[in-house]
Amino acid sequence: MILNHAIGAAVIHGPANGAARFDPACGNIISRMKNLPSDEFLDRKDPYLRMLCVNVFVRDQDKSLRFYVDQLGFAVVIDESYESGGRWVAVAPPDGNTVLALVAPTRKSEEYKLIGRSRHAVFVTEDVITKYDEWRKHGVRFHHPPQTTLWGGIFTRFDDLDGNSFALVGRDAFVREIEAERRAAAEKLEAERRTAQELEIAKRVQARLFPQTLPPLKTLEYAGICLPAREVGGDYYDFLNLGRDRFGLVIADISGKGIGAALLMANLQANLRSQSAIALDQPERFLHSVNQLFCENTTDSAYATLFFAEYDDRAMRLRYANCGHYSPLLLRADKTLERLDSTCTVLGLFQQWDCEIRECQLFAGDTVVLYTDGVTESFNISGEEFGEPRLIEGLQQNRERSSGALLTAIIDELRQFSPREQHDDITLIVAKCTA
Repeated sequence: MILNHAIGAAVIHGPANGAARFDPACGNIISRMKNLPSDEFLDRKDPYLRMLCVNVFVRDQDKSLRFYVDQLGFAVVIDESYESGGRWVAVAPPDGNTVLALVAPTRKSEEYKLIGRSRHAVFVTEDVITKYDEWRKHGVRFHHPPQTTLWGGIFTRFDDLDGNSFALVGRDAFVREIEAERRAAAEKLEAERRTAQELEIAKRVQARLFPQTLPPLKTLEYAGICLPAREVGGDYYDFLNLGRDRFGLVIADISGKGIGAALLMANLQANLRSQSAIALDQPERFLHSVNQLFCENTTDSAYATLFFAEYDDRAMRLRYANCGHYSPLLLRADKTLERLDSTCTVLGLFQQWDCEIRECQLFAGDTVVLYTDGVTESFNISGEEFGEPRLIEGLQQNRERSSGALLTAIIDELRQFSPREQHDDITLIVAKCTA
């Protein structure tokens, strides 16, 4: 493979009057080069920078194009004609990292005098002798056979049809070191691109794991949201249609963050939905099965806090189990506050596990709020946490709103309080009894 490390003129040329200008056609090269990142960062600090183009002044673009493509094996990057009569032709070696613009200036221009004057572009190849033999067979004119240099490399020089001269050098230790660094940077960039692409796919897949439809209820209005701190997260919420006018509310927080937590979240979601058929009549057995499956399918240190509630749409009764999760808030219509505290320990740590089911009656105007620690533990620039008191105050102030509007108001308040980078997943469910 040939790597062009050319040093030459910028993509600037002037009209007959000698005034220099940037050729707008160069923008077409940028848009056409598939391998040219536009806003990548090699080390996440310094903006991406590389050689874009070297001007080579030629008499006949068609003949030069055939020389570089047919005899040297270059690829055509762009070949376009414009209404003004101009033509933009550019080629690149197989590596594609640097482009040669084949510029045919008008006879009266200053650039016309530069035809055949290019002397400073250098190509690097892994095997100068092999490339020398190959190109000679294609009719390329070399100044001399490959020669050993004082610095331990090997080089030769060849001309194009117009007499523009290029050096072809082999790899000495210094060149190998430069090339190793370039390849390492390119591999790092490609690995980051693949990782970003995979995370984007994972993000879309995880988004489909959250409720896509809302089972209709007569006496309960509800809404939920999950905002991962990263592309994917370990928070989970769900709405389950249990049949016979029964409805399941679920919120959970998986230990850890990122991809690992997202995989555990998907496992927990699958366990909950696969076992939900027994949740209506045997909620204790349902949660026991979920815990057992979660233990069997995860590592010893993995666990999840979970709150599960079964709502009876006719009786307006809530039966729930709190498995080590933050206590949901029950804001009564008369503005009194109750907490639905833990009834058992977390899921996933213990094979021998039991839970207690509790009940509470809901009345018109009551609001139930389920949340994860990302809500109350969000902090501002001073390091102060949002906290449960602010959450309760926000709920009281917006209590007359619909569940969706109330949820949005709390999220907006959170973002105003903590406008900087989100450090934990934020998940919130609001359910209002409307009977």
